[in-house]
Amino acid sequence: MAFADPQSVTLSGTATSLPRTSPGEQQSYYTSADGLVSLRASHADNGKRRTDSLSLKQTKLAADPYVTGLNKEEFQQVTISINRPKGGFFTVTEAKALADALLAYATASTGAKVTSLLGGEH
Repeated sequence: MAFADPQSVTLSGTATSLPRTSPGEQQSYYTSADGLVSLRASHADNGKRRTDSLSLKQTKLAADPYVTGLNKEEFQQVTISINRPKGGFFTVTEAKALADALLAYATASTGAKVTSLLGGEH
């Protein structure tokens, strides 16, 4: 089962449509028309544990800070992974509550914890 097609994300105040570009059994990719933003939803199962992940990737062509006159394609990516045991130890509701708690913590006070983390704090 896949997400609706297309998906939409707002990056730096700009909404970007992400049509499904690669459906699969355990993952789907959604990519912007220019290929610079992509979303991946995936699932992995190793028999004892299940991992459900969402990844948002941004690509850009930028001046290489080390080589004058050279442009380089680079990317950054943020991934949310929920890893839990199989067998009903935790319900979907409990897993969602844990994810909600972490996301709320990370984004409180206009994202202060994410900013601190990116600044090297731990």
